[in-house]
Amino acid sequence: MDHTATDLPSAAPVRVLLVDDQALLRSAFKVLVDSESDMEVVGEASDGAQAVELARRTRPDVVLMDIRMPGTDGLAATRMISADPELADVRVVMLTTFEVDEYVVSALRAGASGFLGKGAEPDELLNAIRVAAAGEALLSPAATKGLIATFLAQGGGADPATAAASAGSHAQRLAALTVREREVLVHVAAGLSNDGIAGRLEVSPLTVKTHVNRAMAKLGARDRAQLVVIAYESGLVRPRAE
Repeated sequence: MDHTATDLPSAAPVRVLLVDDQALLRSAFKVLVDSESDMEVVGEASDGAQAVELARRTRPDVVLMDIRMPGTDGLAATRMISADPELADVRVVMLTTFEVDEYVVSALRAGASGFLGKGAEPDELLNAIRVAAAGEALLSPAATKGLIATFLAQGGGADPATAAASAGSHAQRLAALTVREREVLVHVAAGLSNDGIAGRLEVSPLTVKTHVNRAMAKLGARDRAQLVVIAYESGLVRPRAE
């Protein structure tokens, strides 16, 4: 008997939690997300505390999180989600206007997987959700990568003692990486995808993925965004002067 594509089980839709204090913006995002067959909105929150509660209850794949909200803001909520072992698979994409540079770095440190400007095109938003759910790439526009790198290198607003301790801790853990894993980490910090790294190193994307996963495990990083933080904070990668 012939099996058509409709006979095959379809992948579960990406579960999305929307967090923004502006109801109109949440409504617009909900209409957009629910219009896609491969994703669905599983909850809406108007502040960070509600977001954490809903994340624990609905177990979304991706949280679209506004940074600035009254009460518990997006950074605090992201830290709480990232610190909860039961929410280890939840990816947070911060919604920001990039008006305050320090917020971008703070969000990375808090555990965000990436960023999206509030003025992004609909296709950009949908692609960001899919990429975050797949966990394959850092969601950071090219123009922002240099900004993030610069602030990380400067301590990103952290006090010198904290920044130094963090750098020392990361550098110590880097010693556990193989030469190839360190090489892959440098390319990850440059924003390259697994396919892009595979092309540079002349190996298969699967091999690259294995190296990335091993580096994440050794460094205690929950995703690629955290690998970028560690690469810069440890001094393994330094921002190039523009």
